[in-house]
Amino acid sequence: MPLMAPTEKSATIDPDEVARFAKLADEWWDAKGPFGPLHQISPTRLTYIRDQLCKHFGRDPKALPSLAGLSVLDIGCGGGLVAEPLTRLGADVTGIDPAPETIEAAKTHAKGSGLRIAYRAATAEELADEDKTFDAVLLLEVVEHVPDVPVFLARLAPLVKPGGVMILSTLNRTLKAYALAIVGAEFILRWLPVGTHQWERFVRPEELKTALSGAGLELAGTTGMAYNPLADEWSLSGDTDVNYFATATKG
Repeated sequence: MPLMAPTEKSATIDPDEVARFAKLADEWWDAKGPFGPLHQISPTRLTYIRDQLCKHFGRDPKALPSLAGLSVLDIGCGGGLVAEPLTRLGADVTGIDPAPETIEAAKTHAKGSGLRIAYRAATAEELADEDKTFDAVLLLEVVEHVPDVPVFLARLAPLVKPGGVMILSTLNRTLKAYALAIVGAEFILRWLPVGTHQWERFVRPEELKTALSGAGLELAGTTGMAYNPLADEWSLSGDTDVNYFATATKG
């Protein structure tokens, strides 16, 4: 199945979103550029991903390499901000993104870092149609950019092996999230380009749980991620009002 043409419509891919991120392909690894916030949250989200994978697969998070032998699919991998550190932890990582420009940037950086990562310009639907399966599937800052989350997750669920896990991170559709993630982050602090997010596409945890269940996945738990402006740092939190992680399992 070929990649969608920019004018095509889909319940799972917004071509305008793909085009917008493609234009920023060369800036993924600039910690002070438009993807700076992702660099800042990287330690927190990597800790969550590592610990959840170790917990699910019975690994010691302090052992190196703690994720050796696990196959991980990073959907919407961007420039490889998550794929690279997971590879260093021993995981066999496949990273996909629908924008060829983004994948080329990811390949170039991985090569310069001496890392072997299976990058591919593709949609998750393409891999599902090829009957690919993985121990873990990551959807990080992705579901808030797709038009129909239940349809999207139903299409992607077959990518998770039986006994495997899906890890997601997204934004809650609350007034607090609108104030902080859009008004604050985009318009006031300019952490993100204006238009990065559409509040109506933010996903409440109960909506995500229902969508996962409909896709044959069971929500194992959610964890918030909060920003401390005094320390200028992010940490895991019990507050899921704005940013939150979710882990789902497949029986």
